Amino acid sequence: MVAVSGETVLETGLKHDRWLTAGALAIVVLLCWAWIVPMSRDMYGPMEGPASWMMAPEWDWKCTLLLFAMWEVMMIGMMLPSTAPTLLLYAVVSRKSADSRHTPLRVYAFACGYLAVWTLFSAAVTPLQRMLKDLMLLSPMLELQNRPLSAALLIIAGAYQFTGLKRSCLNHCRSPAELIVERFRPGTAGALRMGVEHGFYCLGCCWALMLLLFVGGIMNLWVIAAISLFILAERLIPRGTQVGRISGLLLILAGLWAFLGPMLTR
Repeated sequence: MVAVSGETVLETGLKHDRWLTAGALAIVVLLCWAWIVPMSRDMYGPMEGPASWMMAPEWDWKCTLLLFAMWEVMMIGMMLPSTAPTLLLYAVVSRKSADSRHTPLRVYAFACGYLAVWTLFSAAVTPLQRMLKDLMLLSPMLELQNRPLSAALLIIAGAYQFTGLKRSCLNHCRSPAELIVERFRPGTAGALRMGVEHGFYCLGCCWALMLLLFVGGIMNLWVIAAISLFILAERLIPRGTQVGRISGLLLILAGLWAFLGPMLTR
């Protein structure tokens, strides 16, 4: 095999793909946060800028589409960083396959399949938010105003951290080699399908955590950042599973306090 500056052509190609994939992911994530941060700041400010559409007296289809876009951008900005290692691993495996010329295209197809799952999640929570708003359960700052409901979401999110489904999905997200190496599917369509499959594992891992946005404030930048960093830690640090269990206990305690606290302090 021909060497290039002490490296094989294959090794050079792998590095090129790695930088290409990482660069594309970084650009997409930065663009998402470039929209999230100004909208969040305006949400807690004069609401005369990126978040001004939320003040519309009557919500039409345009406001609903903007709400869906808000959730979609948040999910991309929050979830892509934690799935970057999976995409980079897929790029390496794809480059070593028989037809390696279309590796960048397949990586993008994998990412599109993954994000399609979170698009479905965004499409599901958009009418949920509209319903909560119509029932006057959301404050102007998009925080739940119903204490029992907030407590229930905290307890559900905490209890879910101890379930077998959560453990199975988290184990996959922490080590996706089985999907990528053992169940590798050739071609762009195969990459798309693998991305969808990986996306459903991630959804199974994180859906309850995402619902906590309703508790802390859907556009609260600190809450968004905290959940994003927690998902990264849960998946990437060596003791991520233990972090998940500790957080589950803390969420359950927070939910119990939110429900019982006012009665105990009377």
